Amino acid sequence: MSETSRIDAFKQLQRTLQQKYYLMSVLEFDGETVAPENGAAARAEAMGALAGEMHELTTSDASVRLVAELEADAAAGTLDAQTATELHVFSRDQREARAIPTEEEIAWSKLTSEANAVWHHAKLADDWASFEPYVERIVDACRRRAEALDPARDAYDVLLDQYERGMDTAAYDAFFAQVKETVVPLVREIAPQPAPDLPFRSARVDRAAQLAIARDLLELEGLVMDGCAVAEVEHPFSDGFAPGDVRVTTHIYETDALSNVFSILHEGGHAIYEQNVDPAYAWTCLDGGTSMGIHESQSRFFENIVGRSRAFAEPLLAVLRKHAPEVYSSVSADDLYRAANLAHPQLIRMEADELTYPLHIMIRYDIERALFAGEARVADIPTLWRELTRRYLGLDVPNDTLGCLQDTHWSGGSFGYFPSYALGSAYGAQYVDAMERAGIDVDGASASGDLAPVRDWLRDRIWRWGRGKDAPELIAGACGAPFDATYYCDYLVKKFSALYNL
Repeated sequence: MSETSRIDAFKQLQRTLQQKYYLMSVLEFDGETVAPENGAAARAEAMGALAGEMHELTTSDASVRLVAELEADAAAGTLDAQTATELHVFSRDQREARAIPTEEEIAWSKLTSEANAVWHHAKLADDWASFEPYVERIVDACRRRAEALDPARDAYDVLLDQYERGMDTAAYDAFFAQVKETVVPLVREIAPQPAPDLPFRSARVDRAAQLAIARDLLELEGLVMDGCAVAEVEHPFSDGFAPGDVRVTTHIYETDALSNVFSILHEGGHAIYEQNVDPAYAWTCLDGGTSMGIHESQSRFFENIVGRSRAFAEPLLAVLRKHAPEVYSSVSADDLYRAANLAHPQLIRMEADELTYPLHIMIRYDIERALFAGEARVADIPTLWRELTRRYLGLDVPNDTLGCLQDTHWSGGSFGYFPSYALGSAYGAQYVDAMERAGIDVDGASASGDLAPVRDWLRDRIWRWGRGKDAPELIAGACGAPFDATYYCDYLVKKFSALYNL
């Protein structure tokens, strides 16, 4: 086989895998949005079959030989730059996939699909007991998978690395220690201050108006709406399915419209990243975001650094007044800014303010660490959650729906994911410094409602690279220096000290 034929075969292999991923994504989205409850078993079986096909295709003898031959071409320097990058990423994916037997991959897909359906019911019914056996099986499977991927490393370190290359417990421990040193004193200083009287925060805004607000905010962020679907779910998420197809979801609370506002800005940040990967990467392994930390840096950037800024309050208020004038016509931009940044501990992570949010992540991180260190059992999770919520947030957890059942991530097997939320927030603060050094007025763009300068910077330095660069290389290239949490800590101190006259 000639080199040209090998490259053609490699491109077709990637395309076929991406097509199957598209089908898998559609099934998952359907299950979260419109599928009937009784269809969960059939969907799990179909997803398991697809997962098995993808795994076998990736790890087949023919695929392994093809990659080996192309690696020889790469060593000889005859591959073009993009194909060489595809090969680098695909060969890593293949090595990791080969560590997991196909039957294990099929079982994993079925288990997590079934667990997600059980979680939905358990959360609404406050029924941890029905969900616990699934978490037990998922944690055991995570241990086996980590052992297979790298038996020489701590299992939780292996899982953390899957979501953010190069990160481990030592790195996260140092990061969280620095953040805690900043956040805890601020929360304590703010706590005695009385909450301002902002009755519009709980005013009723009906579902239709909120969905219209969501679509306008996605357009304001810069999404191509012909390539974006919006749906309602229990736990908001977004996904890039394929070129021209991203999906964004939200949860509507008619007496808490700002929940929808910041949820949609968050999920829109994920989606705009997926929409702006280099088109040349379509249907290859380079399409999509490179890591969850980088992905969360986009969502948290648009939700918080832009969305909750004083500068953005005027454009945001214009959208709210357009669709709910009866509520927002007499609201000032200053009051909206204050409402968007009320810093007080609460039980639900997704509704948490920007300052206390990382404390929610620490709760989950501590529980995950304890589980994989053998210091806790899955049965201990509800008690641990209550203890850590009291320690970090000073709150009592009245039930598991508001505690350990509030997030969907563990039902999908995403142990190691949660720390990337806090890391993404910190990445975003470092982006701002780099943007300003490049002459970009982030506040000016936010105030004008024209975020094009911000998008252009992110597209050039982050989005277009897809999976072609890992997080450390992206951050160093975009910011001119390695990741440093000091930017995030300084940002929080400056913002909340001014807000609360500290």
